[in-house]
Amino acid sequence: MHHDDELNPFVSAQSQFDRAAEGLGLDLSTRELLRFPLKECQFLIPLRRDDGTAKIFRGFRVLHNDARGPGKGGIRFHPQETIDTIRALAMRMTWKCALIDIPLGGSSGGIACDPHYLSSSEQERLCRGWVRQLARILGPKTDVPAPEIMTGSQHMLWMLDEYETIRGERVPDFITGKPVGMGGSLGRVEAAGFGLVFTLREALKELQMAADGTTASIQGFGNLGQHAALLFEQLGGRVVCVSCWDQRDGVSYAYRMESGINAKALIDITDPFGSINKDKAEKMGYEVLPGEAWLTQDVDILIPAALENQITKNNAEGIRPRVRLIAEGASGPTTSAADEIIRKRNILVIPDILANAGGVTCSYFEQVQGQMNYYWGKDEVLGKLDVQLTSAFHDVLELSKTKSIPMREAAFAIAVARVAQACKDRGWA
Repeated sequence: MHHDDELNPFVSAQSQFDRAAEGLGLDLSTRELLRFPLKECQFLIPLRRDDGTAKIFRGFRVLHNDARGPGKGGIRFHPQETIDTIRALAMRMTWKCALIDIPLGGSSGGIACDPHYLSSSEQERLCRGWVRQLARILGPKTDVPAPEIMTGSQHMLWMLDEYETIRGERVPDFITGKPVGMGGSLGRVEAAGFGLVFTLREALKELQMAADGTTASIQGFGNLGQHAALLFEQLGGRVVCVSCWDQRDGVSYAYRMESGINAKALIDITDPFGSINKDKAEKMGYEVLPGEAWLTQDVDILIPAALENQITKNNAEGIRPRVRLIAEGASGPTTSAADEIIRKRNILVIPDILANAGGVTCSYFEQVQGQMNYYWGKDEVLGKLDVQLTSAFHDVLELSKTKSIPMREAAFAIAVARVAQACKDRGWA
């Protein structure tokens, strides 16, 4: 665990909540109820490796709150996974679902593992092992998993199959992020990145900047970063720098192209885990810089779309004067100390619980389609997504202007108030 409390993701998620609770004047019992998860599950998953040896992995599932509906939240595969990261993610999911006003609560889960070093069949056994531990408490009426960092539609399908095998019935809405044709939704792949750009488009209007001709730098080139880059290009914007983790060297690099990257070409040389092939990028004429260089680019927009705690008090001063907008694609990428620095600079921040809510919104659409057993076309899905996020963006903007508070505070105020009200109405607090 990090020694610096500011970098403990759960401590920082709690302090964000505390500020919102203070502002809303929530009573003590409601604060106690919302500061911690309702339920936590930690367990071991024994895995038989392909070579016959056994290895033990740690698994997690945390349900933060389900007053507004069944839990909803991702499953992350990451070697540094801890219970605190999961608690923070679960709490953020609660606020996110409340903010975009979908009838779901917040949860999160994961396995401490590095899928780079696991064969496909080992990953399958790990997925099935995770579900076996949780089959009694997960389900469409209690808690619905989805893909997150380093997990994808194949993992979800293995998990669904295991769950259905245990239950002896077909339950397509048990999990979201499934392959299209197997109960998955069209538009799900694009949802997170496109959703971010929908909120970005609205923010640019507010700043009276034309999207056409604006520049951006992105940290992280997984699903969200890739699709954000694609749609941003379509709006006439130019991404000049992308940084990502390089699995072979275990460090991150930033790939810069002053004239603007070609998102499609860059995606073609990126592995399923979001690592760009360095040699190929160099051949394509990219300038290769240290990973942290994404933050110090002379651009209009910064998009942190990797892990938590990437903009800190130690590097926030390095943000260039030209930056007008930060759209948080990752969960919790900005520490509270860095927030202060950014606030003084008058940079508009689209907070994570709004900017990266496209994924969970589309997961909700997938669940609804599964329950109706009727699937929508891609344009319908993305159209509904646009409406939902644009409306949430303007709710937050309006409150932020009325009360002269930053967007993040406004987003938390709206979300926390909705969840607190649901708990009150149920007689929980």
